[in-house]
Amino acid sequence: MAAEEIQQDIVKVATQAVAVEAVRAYVEQIHSRGRVDFTDAGRMVGHLMSAEVLLMDVAEAFAPAD
Repeated sequence: MAAEEIQQDIVKVATQAVAVEAVRAYVEQIHSRGRVDFTDAGRMVGHLMSAEVLLMDVAEAFAPAD
């Protein structure tokens, strides 16, 4: 395995770790505020939009290399 391939693998794993940690931190932030008010539509939309962005980041981080 060439040094360039190893470096790309290291960057890929680091990118994946950052994406997963961002999701973990977001979930922890939600849980730290107590119960989620499911009747607050604006807040729920905000959570869904944030989750969508995080999921796109995770999908990109775990996508196969071109």
